[in-house]
Amino acid sequence: MSESISATGRRKTSSARVTLTPGTGKITINKRPFEEYFGNISLQNQVLHPFNVAKAVNQWDAEINTKGGGVNGQIGAIQLGIARALLSKDEELRTDLRAAHLLTRDARKKERKKAGQPGARKRFQFSKR
Repeated sequence: MSESISATGRRKTSSARVTLTPGTGKITINKRPFEEYFGNISLQNQVLHPFNVAKAVNQWDAEINTKGGGVNGQIGAIQLGIARALLSKDEELRTDLRAAHLLTRDARKKERKKAGQPGARKRFQFSKR
C-alpha cells in the first residue's frame, strides 16, 4: 500500500481533515468531487493553490473531510491542511508555502454580540434629550 499523509486545517469555525496519497490529482471533498462541491472556478483554484505553489499539481490524490462554517472558512481550512500535509512530506517547501501565506493559521473569528448592544461593536443611538 502506498504511503499517505494526513493533516488538519482550521479557519473560523471550519475544520478540514486532509489525506494525501500519491496519485493523479483526484480531489474529493466529503465524498463528492471537488468540482461538484465548489461549483465556482475561482473557489476551485483556491483549493488547488497549495499544489500550484508546491509545483505538485496532479501528483497527489486528496481525500478531504470538512465541516462547520461557510464556503470561505472551509476553503481556508482545506488550504492550510493541504499545505501542512505537503510540508510534512517535503520540508524544503516551507519557504515557498510561507511566502504564499499558506502555513499561517488565520485565528480571526466572529466577535460575539454583547448584551445591551445591537451587535458586537455597534451601540444603540445615544439621545441626550
